[in-house]
Amino acid sequence: MTTLLAPERASLSRLHAPTLCTLTDAVAENLHRVRAVTTVPIMAVVKADGYGHGAVTVARAAVAAGAEWLGVTDVAEAVMLREAGLTVPILSWLNPSGIDAEAAAVHRVDIAVGSVEELGQLIADAADPLRVHLQLDTGMTRGGCPLDEWPELFRRARLGRGRIEVVGVMGHLPRADEGDPAANAAAVLRMRQGRDAVLRAGLGPVLVHLAATSGALTDPATHFGMVRIGAGLVGIDPSETTALVGASRWTAPVVHSALVPAGTAVGYGAAHLTDRETHLSVVGVGYADGIPRELASGAGVEIDGVRHPIVGRVSMDQIVVDTGSAHLPRGAVATVFGPGGGAVPSVQEWARWAGTIPHTVVTGIGTRVQRSVA
Repeated sequence: MTTLLAPERASLSRLHAPTLCTLTDAVAENLHRVRAVTTVPIMAVVKADGYGHGAVTVARAAVAAGAEWLGVTDVAEAVMLREAGLTVPILSWLNPSGIDAEAAAVHRVDIAVGSVEELGQLIADAADPLRVHLQLDTGMTRGGCPLDEWPELFRRARLGRGRIEVVGVMGHLPRADEGDPAANAAAVLRMRQGRDAVLRAGLGPVLVHLAATSGALTDPATHFGMVRIGAGLVGIDPSETTALVGASRWTAPVVHSALVPAGTAVGYGAAHLTDRETHLSVVGVGYADGIPRELASGAGVEIDGVRHPIVGRVSMDQIVVDTGSAHLPRGAVATVFGPGGGAVPSVQEWARWAGTIPHTVVTGIGTRVQRSVA
C-alpha cells in the first residue's frame, strides 16, 4: 500500500530549482545609458530569445523604457511579439528560414533584404505591400549586398514598387568591439555611400541604421538615423568601455555535500585532488544547462556571500565546489552569475573563465533552467 506524505513533509524534499531570473529594471537602466549618448531612435534587438533573457520580457521592458523599435531574427519571432501586445515597428533582418511575406504583411513587420536574389523572391511572394530595408555590405562580408551589385538591387527595388516600399537602408560595423572610431571609419563611409546611392536611385527617404551596442556607445558617427541595441540591453558592452548592468541572475541548489580528506579525487578523470581536508558541495547544474565545460582556474559560484571555487571537471548535470571549512546543507542556493559584484560572479567573468564572449554564456543556458522575471 502506498503511503501519502503530508504536504508539509513532502515539501521538505523540494529544492530551489535552477532558475534564470531576468531583471527588467536592469534592462531599462541599460537602455537609459544608451539614450544618454545618442539622440536618435533606439531599436531593441531581442533575437535569440532576448539574448537568453526572454524576448517578450526584454522587449516589454525596453519599450517601456523608451525603445522606439524592435529587432528580431525572423518573422515568426516578430509575430510572437505582436501576439504579446507589442505595437512598435519591428524589423526582421536575418530570416534563416526564408520570409513569410503574408505573415509579415498581416503583422506589420519590416523586412531586411541583402541580395538581389532575396529581393526578387520577396517581390514575387508579396501579395500585399511590404516595408523593406535594403541591407548593404559595409565591410562585414557576412551578409548584405556587395557594392558592385547595388545598381541591380536598386533597379529591382524600383521595379517592385507597389509590392514593396523601401523605407530603410542598413549595414553592420565589423570592428565596433574595438571601441575605436578609426577602426570603423571605412564602414561609416560605405554606409554614407549607400545612403546617397539609394537616394539617387529615387528610393528615399529612408531610415539609415548601422551601429549596434558598441558603435552606439563609442562612436556618434555611426548613429545615423537609429541604433540597434541587443547585447547592451542585458548588460553586455562588447567594447568594454561602458559599465552596463547585468540583467539576469542564475541560481541553482546545492544537492549534496561531504567532508573529504586530503588527496580526494574529484570528478571525471580525477582532474582535481584536494590538498587538505575540506568540504565539497555539488551544485545541480552542468554543461547541459549552459555551464561551460572547459573552465580556467578561478571559476566559482557565490553561496551565502562567499565565492567558492569550482573543482574537478564540469559534468553534464553538476559542478562541484570546494567550500573549505563550511558545510553547506542540501538546498543551499548558489548564484552562478548575477549583477552586484563582490562574491557574485558576473557574466563577463564567466566568459573569461571559458575563453569566450559573454553572449555565448547567456544564450547557452539550457531549457532545464527555469525562467522567472523580477
